[in-house]
Amino acid sequence: MILVITPEVSVQNEAEIINQLFQEGLDLLHIRKPMFIREEMKCFLDTIDEKFYAQLVLHGFYDMGNEYPVSRFHFREIDRLNGDFKSYADPTIVSTSVHDIQTFNALGKEWEYAFVSPVFPSISKKGYGGESTVMEDLKHRTNHDVKLIALGGINENNISKVFENGADGAALLGGIWESDEPVHSFKKCRKKIIDHSV
Repeated sequence: MILVITPEVSVQNEAEIINQLFQEGLDLLHIRKPMFIREEMKCFLDTIDEKFYAQLVLHGFYDMGNEYPVSRFHFREIDRLNGDFKSYADPTIVSTSVHDIQTFNALGKEWEYAFVSPVFPSISKKGYGGESTVMEDLKHRTNHDVKLIALGGINENNISKVFENGADGAALLGGIWESDEPVHSFKKCRKKIIDHSV
């Protein structure tokens, strides 16, 4: 499973790139635009080909699931701890984020998957994740009811390693949006995953 998270700040031709990523086999797109107001989010969703709406995951503006056929919502750690997701779970598909394997192991079956980060030093947040032990800690996973999605510093050079260490999927952010050729970078990552699973 391969996911992409949108950049917080919009990039040139972003919608065009997103539609191309889906055409190249992207499983899910996490729309994380914390600075957006409602109207901007609406405009953003309108630029994505509607045949891909089932593969979109909202990080906020959850009520837009009533206007668009989007039924996947992601909840931050704080929102999970506050129980904010409970009014949305089932039939909506929910995911969350954790930063250590112990927290991941304690997650309940209501979560389809969780990002575990950072597995490598971040590409988009310079200086973040350098001291992380998350990658080594993956071997202590005991929760197999929730899919484990590795996040943080993943690109075509190291994506195979997260699968070798037991992750069910990888989420890409800087490895795509910091690239001069985002679609080409995605294709290289996807090929590595396909080669690994053969």
